[in-house]
Amino acid sequence: MKIVILNSSPRRKGNTSKLCDAFCKGVVTTDKNPDITTVFLNELNFKGCQSCFTCKLRGSKQYGRCSLNDELTPILTAVNEADCIVFASPIYLMDVNSSAKAFLERLCFSLGSYEVGYRSLATKKALVVTIYTMNTNKKFAPVKAMNNVDMFLGHIFSPPQRLCSYDTYQFSDYSKYVVDVFNEAEKAKQRENQFPKDLHKAYTLGADTATAYLKKTE
Repeated sequence: MKIVILNSSPRRKGNTSKLCDAFCKGVVTTDKNPDITTVFLNELNFKGCQSCFTCKLRGSKQYGRCSLNDELTPILTAVNEADCIVFASPIYLMDVNSSAKAFLERLCFSLGSYEVGYRSLATKKALVVTIYTMNTNKKFAPVKAMNNVDMFLGHIFSPPQRLCSYDTYQFSDYSKYVVDVFNEAEKAKQRENQFPKDLHKAYTLGADTATAYLKKTE
C-alpha cells in the first residue's frame, strides 16, 4: 500500500506528528511492507492557488493538473498516485493552518472539475484519513471547517476517516508564556490521561485502514 502523509504542523515532534507516527505503527501490523512517504508541508517553499485556471483549460495537457512549478509539484503527483492519503493539520484560528490551506487549494481545485456533476479528476479513489489537533476542547471545535476539508477530499478521493485530538498540551513550560486562560495542571492531566487514548485511536485507525485497503484489492 502506497501511503502519503501530509503533515502541515511546523513542529516535527509535536502532537500532530505523534499521531501520524502512531497511525504508521498501526499500518504495519497489517501491511508489513507499506510504502510510506511523510511530507512536512510547512518546510516546503510553495504558494496557494493563483487562480490562473490553467488546470481548467479545454483540451490542454494541464487539464486537471496544477500548472505552478514549485516544491509542492512532485507532492501533488505523489498524492494522486497514492492508495491512502493522510491529511494532518493543527487547528489555528478555528481552521486548518496556512500550509494546509495552501496545499488543499492546489490539490482540490485542480482535481475537482467544473464539468457537469463536478467530476473528480483523481487517478484513483484513494482511502483518506484526516487528523486534526487543537488546543480547544470538543465543545468549541471548528466542526464546519473540518467538515469542509473532509467534504472536498471525500469528493475527489473517498470519504475520510477522521481523528480529532482536543485540548492538547502546547508548551513544555507554561510559566514562560502569557497564557493565563489555560490551567497548566488541567492541561497536564489531559495529556497524561487522554492523549495516550488518542494515540491508540490513531494506531487502530492505521491498522483498520490497511485492512480496508487489502479487502479493497482482493
